[in-house]
Amino acid sequence: MRNSLPSGRCGVTARRTYEPTEVGEQSLIDGVRPVTLGERLTARTSHPMTPKRNPDAGQKPCDHGLFDEVGRAQIDLLDLIPTQT
Repeated sequence: MRNSLPSGRCGVTARRTYEPTEVGEQSLIDGVRPVTLGERLTARTSHPMTPKRNPDAGQKPCDHGLFDEVGRAQIDLLDLIPTQT
């Protein structure tokens, strides 16, 4: 962040503050402080995670292996233990 020299226009004597952003350096309005990295990360954690390649993709159900509740070949672990008669 850099500060410029005081401007003499319109009687303004405050120093202009600049903030580096993704699109380039931008000036801040008087009385506004720059957004910190911590505030940006906190804002990102409040939104759900989305994939980078296809952000509109829906999550597929985990219906295979141990979590396949509707599978036809699913058996109970107790069925594998031989019963003694």
